[in-house]
Amino acid sequence: MHIVLVEPEIPGNTGNIARLCAATGIDLHLVKPLGFSTDDKYLKRAGLDYWHLVNVHYHENFEEVAAMYHGHPFYFLSTKAPRAYTEVAYERDALLVFGKETAGLPETLLAEHWERAVRIPMISEARSLNLSNSVAIVAYEALRQQGFAQLAEAGPGLHI
Repeated sequence: MHIVLVEPEIPGNTGNIARLCAATGIDLHLVKPLGFSTDDKYLKRAGLDYWHLVNVHYHENFEEVAAMYHGHPFYFLSTKAPRAYTEVAYERDALLVFGKETAGLPETLLAEHWERAVRIPMISEARSLNLSNSVAIVAYEALRQQGFAQLAEAGPGLHI
């Protein structure tokens, strides 16, 4: 599975998402322009010491991602989408696409892929959820549907 962040702006969010990707084996794709340097201390702090576990791909634009993963299922997350993220059966090679914190995904991109646009339900007065929270919610639903393949579902237990 893949998480695609289109023009992320806040290093802490991207760092948190990188840590999620490290813990789950999900590939992370960062689409430029980025709102921060990849050397940013907040990015590194949020990812802690997990960066060596993250498979990060950098792309000049979304078209590059679309061409590289042609034929793979894409899902576009937006507060404007017509259906809930839980109404989708996620494939193992799915790409979950999220927009930047201040504006979400470009409306032209959503319009082109409207049949694959999904949202996280929330009250109408709320503008949106935090990006890293949104990624975690949807990623774990997709992983749950796949039976948490290759993830440890139980801890080592207590040694009493």
